[in-house]
Amino acid sequence: MPEEMIPVLTRAEIAKKVKSLAECISEDYAGKELIAIGVLKGAFIFMADLVRELTIPVRVDFVRLASYGSNTTSSGTIRITKEVELDIRDRDVLIVEDIVDSGLTIAYLLEHLKSFSPKSVKVCGFIDKRERREVQVPIDYTGLVVEHGFLVGYGLDFDEKYRTLPAIYRIGS
Repeated sequence: MPEEMIPVLTRAEIAKKVKSLAECISEDYAGKELIAIGVLKGAFIFMADLVRELTIPVRVDFVRLASYGSNTTSSGTIRITKEVELDIRDRDVLIVEDIVDSGLTIAYLLEHLKSFSPKSVKVCGFIDKRERREVQVPIDYTGLVVEHGFLVGYGLDFDEKYRTLPAIYRIGS
């Protein structure tokens, strides 16, 4: 374990926020089928919880983008290591991300997905961490805004550790 892990969100608080996000998304896409595209690896836990709470038809796919390695900050270089497999042309797409901080990954992914001519593309980020934002990106659905600190748990990791913690913690002071 790191030197200190400070609780940010409990399992119960996370569940409440996920349910609230799913209600908003379900209302916004009422009468439509949504394609939810999770950004691996971090978003898989949040996305699983989110899609189970949706009350609309949803198809699920994933992309994997690499930009962090074993550092706590983005390298700034983004590459796709797993591509979307569903046909998203003329479809409503929701990008599901665990955390949006620099904005570089989401900006890159938005441009990439738009090249497939979807009907719409929106972003759902569980954590909106604005302190390191380098590029302004639209986040249509947000679970929690966090101003500072490095977070782990509920899909968020540090060098592939702590991802499976059921709550979210800030490392250090």
